[in-house]
Amino acid sequence: MKKKLLFFAALLMFSTYMVAQSPVGIWKTVDDETGKEKSYVEIYEKDGKLYGKIVELLLEEDKGKVCELCPGKKKNQPVEGMVILMNMEKEKDYWSSGKILDPKNGKEYKCYIELEGADKLKVRGYVGFSLLGRTQYWYRK
Repeated sequence: MKKKLLFFAALLMFSTYMVAQSPVGIWKTVDDETGKEKSYVEIYEKDGKLYGKIVELLLEEDKGKVCELCPGKKKNQPVEGMVILMNMEKEKDYWSSGKILDPKNGKEYKCYIELEGADKLKVRGYVGFSLLGRTQYWYRK
């Protein structure tokens, strides 16, 4: 009986650790230029890849905005509810090979994301190679 209890306790701790090591969840985005909290993004898994959509805009002046400069089907669509993080694939201890959309300018960038602790996510969008880009830090809600 004691061994079974220890086994289940260890299993519970391991599963809690594994969940904490995943970026799946709700993240508060912070603008790297202004330091303002901008939105909540839900990162979710679909078909083995990660995606992220804006679930809430936090600044009053952003509420109700549409993406006038976005490409294709996203053009003139509401920013709230828009998928901005797409096709992220798991590598060693980070996710890459996907894209991120900046609704402010309508441009898509190559992207990688990396957890820096259970509640801090490094998000880097870049053109060409990762030296030419911007980094934001998002915080788990």
